[in-house]
Amino acid sequence: MHIAVVGLGEAGSRYATALAAAGHETTGFDPGSVATPDGVHRAADLAAAVRDAELVLLLTSASMSVRLAAQARPALAPGTCWADLTAASPATMAEAAEVFADAPVPFADVAILGTVPLTGARTAVVASGPGGPAVAGVLQGLGAPVELLTSPPGAAAVRKLLRSVLMKPLALVICEAVEAARAAGCEEWMREQITDQLGADGPVMIDRFLTGTWQHAERRSAEMRATVGHLDSLGVPSEMSSAAEQALLRLVRMRSSASCEPASRS
Repeated sequence: MHIAVVGLGEAGSRYATALAAAGHETTGFDPGSVATPDGVHRAADLAAAVRDAELVLLLTSASMSVRLAAQARPALAPGTCWADLTAASPATMAEAAEVFADAPVPFADVAILGTVPLTGARTAVVASGPGGPAVAGVLQGLGAPVELLTSPPGAAAVRKLLRSVLMKPLALVICEAVEAARAAGCEEWMREQITDQLGADGPVMIDRFLTGTWQHAERRSAEMRATVGHLDSLGVPSEMSSAAEQALLRLVRMRSSASCEPASRS
């Protein structure tokens, strides 16, 4: 297939690389100065990237979801699948899908349920919307487990928010435990304790939580804000999710005043 990847950052570059390695004609676009992945043709603008694509994977920040859908729509060929893999809220996913409501462009809401820097394009996803089957076939070909929902766009995003109720506070608890143990002079002991709970992948997960939570605090705080809003709409208590949002916002403030980020190990 001819596939376009819009957004060549941490996640997008890994998907683009995997698609090209799998034999897909892969075009990438990113307005920033990030490197172009091996095997990927770099388009000069969004329209050029998506014009001949049969499938478009959007892997930018969630704040760009609706705007890029609207900008790309005139250049999309009939039948092209637009798959939004951002961390957009359910309401934003529904709004993005509405951009294509009267166009022959099937939309897929795709929630990434894992850590792409660790598992790449093999990371598990949930997909909903009319474009779900098309994107599922491609991602399964890359080795990703795909749960396909027979639900409208936004349903997969709900699953991502619900998972965040577990994963974001877990990451923050582990960061806090390691930081406290480091200050007490027993970091290695604490890492062993956490690994005993997490299993064989524990050491890798600990380092990823420590670095990823710091690096992506702004995006994750926005995700937790959306999570709290969704829990409120369900009438469910959200103390832990609210606390996670506030902790992430604290890291955002720390990043703005720090010249460097903490190392994953002392």
